[in-house]
Order: sequence, then structure tokens, then C-alpha cells
Amino acid sequence: MASSGSGAPLLTQPDRLEQRLKDIPAEPGCYLMRDGQDRILYVGKSKSLRSRVRSYFRSRHDLSPRIRLMTRQVCDIEFIVTDSEAEALALESNLIKNHQPHFNVLLKDDKKYPYLCITWSEAYPRIFITRRRRFRSPLDRFYGPYVDVGLLRRTLFLVKRVFPLRQRPRPMYPDRTCLNFSIGRCPGVCQERISSEDYHRTLRKVAMVFQGRSDELQTLLHEQMGRYAERLDFESAARVRDQLQGLDQLTADQKMSLPDSSISRDVLALAMDERVAAVQLFQMRAGKLVGRLGYTADASGMEPGLILQRVIEEHYSQVDAVEVPPELLVQHALPQQNLLEEWLGEQRERKVHIHCPKQRQKADLIELVQRNAEFELLRAKQGQEQQALATEDLAQLLELPIPPRRIEGYDISHIQGSDAVASQVVFIDGLPAKQHYRKYKIRSSSIRSGHSDDFMAMAEIMRRRFRRWARAKAEGIDVGALRQKGGSALQTDGLNDWPDVVMIDGGKGQLSAVMEALRELDLHEDLNVCSLAKQREEIFLPGERQPLDSEPDQLGVALLRRLRDEAHRFAVTFHRQQRGERMKRSRLSDIPGVGPKRVKDLLAHFHSIDAIQLASVERLSEAPGVGPSMAQQIHDFFHPEDDPALDQEPSQDGFTPSDQAMTSLEAS
Repeated sequence: MASSGSGAPLLTQPDRLEQRLKDIPAEPGCYLMRDGQDRILYVGKSKSLRSRVRSYFRSRHDLSPRIRLMTRQVCDIEFIVTDSEAEALALESNLIKNHQPHFNVLLKDDKKYPYLCITWSEAYPRIFITRRRRFRSPLDRFYGPYVDVGLLRRTLFLVKRVFPLRQRPRPMYPDRTCLNFSIGRCPGVCQERISSEDYHRTLRKVAMVFQGRSDELQTLLHEQMGRYAERLDFESAARVRDQLQGLDQLTADQKMSLPDSSISRDVLALAMDERVAAVQLFQMRAGKLVGRLGYTADASGMEPGLILQRVIEEHYSQVDAVEVPPELLVQHALPQQNLLEEWLGEQRERKVHIHCPKQRQKADLIELVQRNAEFELLRAKQGQEQQALATEDLAQLLELPIPPRRIEGYDISHIQGSDAVASQVVFIDGLPAKQHYRKYKIRSSSIRSGHSDDFMAMAEIMRRRFRRWARAKAEGIDVGALRQKGGSALQTDGLNDWPDVVMIDGGKGQLSAVMEALRELDLHEDLNVCSLAKQREEIFLPGERQPLDSEPDQLGVALLRRLRDEAHRFAVTFHRQQRGERMKRSRLSDIPGVGPKRVKDLLAHFHSIDAIQLASVERLSEAPGVGPSMAQQIHDFFHPEDDPALDQEPSQDGFTPSDQAMTSLEAS
């Protein structure tokens, strides 16, 4: 590997770029492109590194906009030489999997397709459904993406009934098991009633279900049941028998028989237009369909065979070796079919064949998968067209020159001024972009319990949201030019989030307060701001007394309404969270000697106030900053019936000293 560092893009230094390209050998290997902060932008492979890397900086007008954007940010190029192109393919997959470079994402993060995650890196792994595939550890595994989320949820529900697995992300009680352990649904993970090694063995059986290896798992369980019966361990044999019965129900629920042989294979086909390709991958095991995975890919300027090849590379670089089938059926011939067969064979440690079938039976399978891909493409296109029509209608409604791409919505949530918060939600191309959501705590001292001011709160949020832009404008920077650059996700100056439309939840009062705050920032003429009133769904513009002439059911208004409802939901959720935390903290703060830092340490140690209340004095004293005397004080606060003062002997007249003191107080 070779490397040299410099903070300026190579395109701005022609001499250095030319020298760097000369240093790259004409041998097979992988290349890594880095930006000025040493982050990996892109990882690629080639049988001739020099010619491949040189192509990025020669005929740049032939490159896609995404790649042109990347080359403008490349500050350094590294390379790793390999002995063969097959080794380069395997190395590229590993590098992409480990580093997740921004510009290597061919398959889009389609939120409607969920994954199943097993956190193998933990001592007691969790298993859960997620729509965001983030590699916390190289050991963690994601299975999917699954097209049918309902079937995935039912499968996971049945798996948790068949096998004893942890049912909660956190323990319900600090020092004892819950009901799930008593009824056999959980092996007592919270109290470590099962060893980590034994729990991993159970999870490996569960993983076989999601790898499409249910038949293999049933065979293993039959053998295990026979061994238990031979040892006269009938209780364990009965437990395995119940697991087999549950697996029968599970596999019957998720499999569809196809008229085919018993060979295990994956079948890939796609449907595409000039912009997007919908790829379907059917997993067939022992002649039965056990899983259907879906991907979408950027189809601009790409051949169908190349798209299928990249899907195969990215999909099988993420799976275990046992999940690679002996045969792949593909709709189109692949550009590097022999190379892929060699790479998959090394992964599986057995021969793997890739076919583009023409015979009737296998061709019928391809046609079946292709029909499913066409339905997915139609659904994706309909959604895109609907969102495009909505943004175009909104542009006409607000008299914008072009349809807005980034729309931001703001809302305030509080109860009579207490725990006041605000939300910022973002829609991009008409769809929620949750990675850009923000939440704010209102800082104004005038807004407090018993005194609310939505106008002041909204003005405060606008000042905080756009002060960076106002500072840049005051320094003489052209805001219009910055807005044009705002689409770059890798821009590092913090000015890449200019909205095309800002929507305020409220009427003319909230809108006036917002515009006054923007005038202070000198941005009132740069931003397109509107407000949406709740009662009649009326849209107001700055300086206009009357609402816009619009219909509640037209697409642009419906888009703003979805934005407003999402902002309201996000604000209310954050407000409830803050209120709940305050109530917890205030209850602990009533204990003498427990200040804010100790409250924070207690909640961090026990995770909930209920766990603190149920903890013994010994468990309380284990918390950081809590000694035996403080632990006793906290315990007595939650258990006043254990106070020794309440167990005093009564006096001759039948009253305890405490009762006598209270009686004299009442008499006075």
C-alpha cells in the first residue's frame, strides 16, 4: 500500500495529480480514494489499477454526477496490489464492508425493506428487526432485506416461542428474573442463569432459520432428541420435541413449494427504467421458496448484467459462507461471471455455478422473479411520481421557480410552558429524511411553568437554526452560491442544509414572530417561509392578510399537512420524554443529600427509578458515589414502613412518641 497526504483536492494540483497517477502500478488490486480529513470516499478494484484510476480524472464529462462530485473531493489515492483479480474482488468486498464508504453505496437504503439483526459481538446477543443497517461491530450480522415485513415479524414471534431467548433489551428487575423465565420463554439472561457459550449455541440454531437452513436444523434437532432419549433424559428430549413441532409450524408458515428439484439455489432478476432498477432475489432451499429479498439500484447508464453483478457482490459479501448456495440463476449474463464463480466458491469452500437459464423449468423461475421485480418497480415509480406531483403542486402554490427538494417543518410542544421543546423535521423529495431531524430545548427564561409564549419560542428556534448562515452572510459570503452547494453530504463547513421551504405550524402570529427573527438575521428575503394553521388547513405567507387560495385535498397542501403532523409527533414525543425525565429526577431530588449529579449517576446505573425503588441497600451502595449511609437513606425514602422510628413501643396511654408529638402539633 502507498499513501501520501495533503489537504487540498488533487484536481486543484495538476502536477501532483499527474505524479500520483504515475506512481500507481498497472497491476490488479484495489484503490482507496480519501478526502482532506483522511476519510475513505470510495473503494474500487481493477485488473489494471493505473488505467482505472486515471479514467476518473481524464474524461470527467463521461462520469455520473455522483462520481464527479466524489472526484472534486479526492485529496489522496491509496492502492493495494494483489496477485489476481479474484483476490482484488474479495479484498474490495471486505474493505467496503468494514469502512462503508459514502460513494460505494450502489444499493439504496430503501426504508420499506427491514433487516433482522443478531448482535453476535455481545456476550448475550440480541435479535431484533431494524430498517437501518449500521455495523456496530464486524461480528454483528444482518439478515435481509426482507420484502414482507409482516411475515418477518410472525417468523420472529414464532422463533421466540420455539427457542428460549432474551425477551427484553434491559432487565425488568435488578436482582431477580421476570415471568418470562418462569414460563420458559427466557433462559434468565438478565441474571446470567445461562452461560454466554450456551446462549450463543441457541442463537446459532435460530440463525439457521433466517439463513434458509430449516431442514438442516430439523435434522440436527432430531439427532439431538435421539441422544437425549438414549441417555433417558426424557425432559430434555421433550423440550427438543416441542422445538421440532414449533419449527414445523414455522416452516409451513413461511415456505411455498415450487415444482423444482431439491437443489438449493438463489434466483435473481430485475426490472428497470432509465433511472432505477428493482432487483428481486428468491432464496430456494430443497425446492421450496424460503425467502424473498429486495433491492433497488441506480440504473442510470448501467447494463442489467452489471447491476445484477454488483448486487451479487454486495449481497454475498455480507452473508455467512453457509448461506451461499451451490447454484445461482440470473436473468442476464454477468460481465465477470467466471470471476464471481471463483470468488463465491472460495467463500463457500465448494463449487458454485452461475447460470443464465434458457431451458423451460429454470427459465420459468426467472420469469416468476422478474414479474415480482416489475411489481416492485411499478410501486416504486408510483410513489416517486406521487411525490413529484406533490412537490410540483407546492411549487405552484407558493410560486417557487422550481419544485422544492428540502422542506423543513417546525412545531412547539409544552404544557402551560413547562418542559417546552421544539422539533425540526425534514422532507427530501417529498419523503421523511429522519437523519436530518433535530430537536431543541427552549432556553428562554420567560417561558416556564405557568407562562407560555409560542411566538417567542418559535423565534428563538429560528435564530438558533439559521445563525450559522447569518454569520456567513455577514462575513460577505454569497448565500446564493452556498445554497447551490448545499446538496453535498460531505461538505465540512456546516453550511449544507439550506431549506427550499420552511413551514411553521401555526397561524399569522407564529409566522410574524418567525419573520421578525429572520429580519434580525438578515435572511428574511432569502428564505421561503409559510405557515399552516390547524383549524381550516389554511396556508399563510409573510405580509399577506388572507390565506392562499387552496383546497385541503390538493397534493401540495397534503404534503405540508404530512410535514406538519410529523413535526407535531416528533415534538410531542420529545416533550413527553423530557417531562418523564423531569418527573423521575424531581422524585429522586426530594431525597436529602441527593443532588443532580447523584441523580444522574443513579439513573445511569439502575436505568429506571423503579429499579432504584426495588433495590436493596447493598445494591444501592454499589452505585457510583453512593456509600452505605446514603444507600440506607435512599432505601428509607422509598420504604418508610421499614423506618425504625415507626416501630417504637407505645407509651402507657397507647401512643408512640411520634404520635404524641403529632397530637401536640395538631392541638397547637
